[in-house]
Amino acid sequence: MKIYHSLDDFTPLPFGVVTSGTFDGVHLGHQKILARLQEIAQKHGGETVVLTFWPHPRTILKPNEPGLKLLNTFEEKAQLLRKYGVQHLLRIPFTKEFSQITSVDFITQILVGRIGTRKLVIGYDHRFGKNREGSFEQLKLNGPAFGFDVEEISRQDVDHVGVSSTKIRQALTAGDIETANHFLGEPYPLSGRVIKGDKLGRVLGFPTANIDLDAHDKLVPADGIYAVTVTHESSVYGGMLYIGNRPTVDGARRSIEVNIFNFDREIYGETLRINFHKLLRADARFNDLESLKIQLEKDKVAALKALQIN
Repeated sequence: MKIYHSLDDFTPLPFGVVTSGTFDGVHLGHQKILARLQEIAQKHGGETVVLTFWPHPRTILKPNEPGLKLLNTFEEKAQLLRKYGVQHLLRIPFTKEFSQITSVDFITQILVGRIGTRKLVIGYDHRFGKNREGSFEQLKLNGPAFGFDVEEISRQDVDHVGVSSTKIRQALTAGDIETANHFLGEPYPLSGRVIKGDKLGRVLGFPTANIDLDAHDKLVPADGIYAVTVTHESSVYGGMLYIGNRPTVDGARRSIEVNIFNFDREIYGETLRINFHKLLRADARFNDLESLKIQLEKDKVAALKALQIN
């Protein structure tokens, strides 16, 4: 997959099969669009293109609202889009100036003139252009005049619940990892660099790697203990991860730290990728460190069972 960081880097294609959107999470609804994109490209000998915007448009259009937490970093999004067969990923910097482009100019200057769109696939209720004025109906009306066809994917339902990035954010915020993973089609990820902590976990017999996230606008699930898998370099390990303020020791800040099973290496400064599988319990205050240690032993048993590790 080729990645382009501006429209100027992109050479128009003979037969572009295109979709556009933020694709935060690349969830099951997005995956349906991507599968259809591939199907059309294979039928017509075209090339698939995802046109996405960065930063997320809401952070530019509504700067006074509380900070939007994202499901994917751009790197995670790119990795997922590559996995689902996208050939060209065009990342358009989203600015206030870009937000003023009319829907007609978006069609003529970008979809047709810059990309070479011949087939356009969009999701349910997709809007585009200044003040979200553009619609499927407008695309359908204008497409033939500009030499492309448009297809709308109907609203996706999973277990009778509409899939959306918002619903996934709500599930993660509530610690409902299993619902979030179901909608995503795979475990929710976090990545970050290992930094030094106070080594309390080592004292308890459960040494942890403290994680400084790669992106601080990335959504962190609810406080608690989770069964996770941890990727270090090319190896994958089971583990249990803690998110919270460490109330037992009157912690002053929220921390993310992971106890990696069957792992004993100094990895300060190195990067770990965490995949969430199950919430084991909510965060809690214990009377003393011995009580906390006993609970951690129970948590490890529960994590091993959730990960199906003997």
